[in-house]
Amino acid sequence: MSDEAVRSSDSPFAIEVEIGTTYYWCSCGKSKTQPFCDGSHKGSSFSPVKYIAEESKKVYFCGCKQTRTPPLCDGSHKNQGS
Repeated sequence: MSDEAVRSSDSPFAIEVEIGTTYYWCSCGKSKTQPFCDGSHKGSSFSPVKYIAEESKKVYFCGCKQTRTPPLCDGSHKNQGS
């Protein structure tokens, strides 16, 4: 398995999170349940990133997997070719 993240989306995933709930963001890009981990990283150097919602609101999880602020989008998808 390659140790390079797969771009799963050209834009962030807008998700309504619920206060106190733990989410595991897929960092490898291979999960079939984007933006969340389904274990597809097994055997690679990737591991999911834990996110605990501090309030109930809409957040934007990174889809391009190049964010400098994982698991949330920082706009990096705008600086890359599709």
